Amino acid sequence: MPRNAKPRKAGDSSSTHRDLVERVGVAVRKMGAQSVITSRTIADRFGLHTTDLEVLDLIFLREQATAGELADATGLTSGSVTALIDRLTSAGYVQRCADPDDRRKVVVRVQHSAIEPIKAAYAVTQRRMFALWSTFSSRELEVIADFLSRSTDLAVERCQEIQQKRRQR
Repeated sequence: MPRNAKPRKAGDSSSTHRDLVERVGVAVRKMGAQSVITSRTIADRFGLHTTDLEVLDLIFLREQATAGELADATGLTSGSVTALIDRLTSAGYVQRCADPDDRRKVVVRVQHSAIEPIKAAYAVTQRRMFALWSTFSSRELEVIADFLSRSTDLAVERCQEIQQKRRQR
């Protein structure tokens, strides 16, 4: 639990709990907005579109991805994903490779040496964040990780629902 938050005890008023839930909601919105601003700042530095930088990170986190997987993850059309992959390939950040399990498929992989300057741009922030996160106990980090994971899963689910409704129109 964060240092300045009190654990919920039996008998806590529901308005106090509701206030904390709302406070978390505001904090998450601020963090999301700052993430977008940070992404835009880094993308600008490297001459990338923000979406291109974020998709590059998705590919990095997954180790490889197909165009279809990227379209599903982002809600972009197949044509937009192809153009995005073309831009990342032209910039040298990714390469298209034959899928070792199915030669008819193409997977996209990050060119690790090419993204080193991008990783370096994030390095100071990452070190400071790790130092901050290290101030929390293991139990607190378990709660935070669970919160972030479940919140992200819910956000992905909701985006997919919105995209599905858009396709049905």
